[in-house]
Amino acid sequence: MAGAQGDGIVAIVTGAARGLGRAMTLGLAEAGCRVAALDLAASGTELAKVAAAAKERGFADRILPLAGDVTVAADGAAAVEAAIRRFGAVHALVNDAGLGMQDIGPVLDGKRKKFYEVDEAAWRASIDTNVNGPFLMAKAVAPHLVKQGWGRIVNIVTSYFTMVMDGFTPYGPSKAALEAATVAWSKDLAGTGVTVNALLPGGAANTRMIPVAEVADRSTLVQPAVMVPPIVWLLSRHSDGITGQRFIAKDWDVGLDPADAARKAGSRAGW
Repeated sequence: MAGAQGDGIVAIVTGAARGLGRAMTLGLAEAGCRVAALDLAASGTELAKVAAAAKERGFADRILPLAGDVTVAADGAAAVEAAIRRFGAVHALVNDAGLGMQDIGPVLDGKRKKFYEVDEAAWRASIDTNVNGPFLMAKAVAPHLVKQGWGRIVNIVTSYFTMVMDGFTPYGPSKAALEAATVAWSKDLAGTGVTVNALLPGGAANTRMIPVAEVADRSTLVQPAVMVPPIVWLLSRHSDGITGQRFIAKDWDVGLDPADAARKAGSRAGW
């Protein structure tokens, strides 16, 4: 991977301690980006492991671990200021933090809960993390990006099938809302030099959102590392002018020139 793609870019990655967020944080840092890695204080041990992995690979100075809750506006604003204070600027936001279906309850007899069986608190928590959280983070960072005339916002979404699948409330609808926001925000930021795109694994990913009890053979899942090539390109200057798109990570062909890989894996976001 060409380190030059990430040189000089400062990114905030939410949900950075595990899964897709961890893979993107380390992948971006390895490519030359400097990354403010944000996750809940309760994930401090896992976030420390991310920093340790960066140290082992020789780029510890490119990672800034931060504790914060994306659903709290003050935490998002503090993360932006911390990134600027440490690295001198902020250029990109990757909205990865999210709640999956693992907190909705176990699958019973091969079936998930119907929407009216979902606990109200679980619905509110999912919407707060998966929709309100990205909004608050984008709201905190966008003015800085617009002022400097260049920037990136990437929202991590899911497949259209999952958005409307039976038994996947509230996760599916929350990600549909985030994809709609991706399109709306890209239009709001048209002409500013700031792009907004969506990225998804392209299938069930090997993260804690897919419990081992449901899928024992983890090799059958999409591995988090597939997110790295597209996110490095999306946050680079090579993706100037690309906005309002969705990219499927597993369809990204690393054997192609990145621009060609983007055309292959990308399409218009929304419906």
